Amino acid sequence: MKNILVSIDFDGNERVLLAQAIMLAKKFGSKIWVLHIAAPNPDFVGYEAGPKFERDFRANQLREEHKKIQEYSDALEEKGLDTEALLVQGATVETIMEKASDLNIDLIIAGHSDHDFLYKAFIGSVSSQIIKKSKIPVLIVPFD
Repeated sequence: MKNILVSIDFDGNERVLLAQAIMLAKKFGSKIWVLHIAAPNPDFVGYEAGPKFERDFRANQLREEHKKIQEYSDALEEKGLDTEALLVQGATVETIMEKASDLNIDLIIAGHSDHDFLYKAFIGSVSSQIIKKSKIPVLIVPFD
């Protein structure tokens, strides 16, 4: 197992996911790819029609998310692990699958929180969608 992809979303459970990645990376000598999928820009962002304050707000959000994910990657490097941080905008599950393919990932690590019926009915679970679409092994870490 050479490449492990850890998908984090800044919900406060990142350390739980990274702990699993650290344990496996140390045992197998794997590289850890810390991935955060940022929400896509609203249609008007980046175009003249959009208000400047909205573009500035979104740019600041992305800078903060990039800073956070880089801090996680730097902390792993301080532990002697080979790691890289990625911040990508897009649809969550599709982007995870795309990056897993592009990076020759051997294992995807994602978290799972239990939600109520309405949430599951309308939104669904990212972790279950990853399991359905992935052709490579997936480790789901429960948060609850």
